[in-house]
Amino acid sequence: MPHERLARFALLPELKFIRLYESLESGIFEAEKVSEFEVCPRCAKACYGVYDRRWVAVKDSPIRGRKIIIKIKKRRFWCAACKKPFTEPVPGISKGHRTTARFQRELRWACDTFESLKKAQQHMGCSTSTLYRLYYKQVELDLRKRQYPWPKAIGIDEHKYAKNRIKRYAEFATIFVDHKNKRVYELAKGREVEEVKRQIDHIPGQENVKFATIDLSSTYRKLVLDTFPNAEIIADKFHVVRLLHPAINRRRKEITGDKRKNPIRKLLLRNGKELDYWKRSAIYRWLEDHPELKEIYMAKEAIHGLYRVRGYERAKRALQKMLDRFGHSKVKEVLTLRKTLLRWRQEILNYFRYRYTNGRTEAFNGKAKLVRKKGYGFRSFENYRMRLLRCCT
Repeated sequence: MPHERLARFALLPELKFIRLYESLESGIFEAEKVSEFEVCPRCAKACYGVYDRRWVAVKDSPIRGRKIIIKIKKRRFWCAACKKPFTEPVPGISKGHRTTARFQRELRWACDTFESLKKAQQHMGCSTSTLYRLYYKQVELDLRKRQYPWPKAIGIDEHKYAKNRIKRYAEFATIFVDHKNKRVYELAKGREVEEVKRQIDHIPGQENVKFATIDLSSTYRKLVLDTFPNAEIIADKFHVVRLLHPAINRRRKEITGDKRKNPIRKLLLRNGKELDYWKRSAIYRWLEDHPELKEIYMAKEAIHGLYRVRGYERAKRALQKMLDRFGHSKVKEVLTLRKTLLRWRQEILNYFRYRYTNGRTEAFNGKAKLVRKKGYGFRSFENYRMRLLRCCT
């Protein structure tokens, strides 16, 4: 019979087909389990005595957009050893669940594939609470399988993930990136040392971390020193190069005003080595009338020149010469830059020895922005954490 052939495809193992009810939106299979005995889940004794039967409706994965419901006539057994009853289990359905494992797997696929959870809910034909509960349970189980000790090289950075609903201040998350495996390793709420440390202390292998790339944040430097005893801290190249950008913009606005169409605005921030001869000449001619801005610009170009040096020892000598030259300056921004470089001297030089940057971490911060946009914001940090780890592993 056609219905029996369809039942063999749709039903779970060990279930015997009884009948099929069809409508425009759904199909309902009636089935029962056929076995001589069942094993007691408490004492593992074989039980033969059936004293009751009851119908249980279970949702299965949809077929061609139609909902599938399996109504199972379950037997209740009496265990003579335990003196307690139990209901026979069905393979493919977890205890206490009213959905099959196939339904949960397809629900996870729909949530990962569709652009919003609302469309996934319409595809699966379930309630919002069921979708959230089952999806995040499946994601958590997947993430547990992918856990491993701390890797050799990590990147640390923060990004804004939500706005406080009561006081309306920005809430931040700290992201940890595995450089070798090119994935997000962990996400912690907040960016204070003790708060973040409390959330990651349970992960084994902190002594495995040899390199940690960070921006010029004293908070994350303290976090690395307190948490990863064997890690060398590497200051991110991008954040060092752009240290003078705010000062250049501020001085330039005092001269030209905030005219965004002014071509000098972008040219002053670009690496002079990448510009052609005519653009560089135009910049130098324009800066001749503004000596203090010229000194700040030349300090910025000196940092770019530092990162063109090859080798740790050469970079060490070049940095020392640059710091000595900055010490004779009378421009406030250059003197502030010198203090910052002295404070982060070893972390900056570590780049020339290990060649790690935080570029991959910044890229995953961009991915996190897309996850937030796709989810239309997140109220629960734990849900946001699981979605981001699921997306970026």
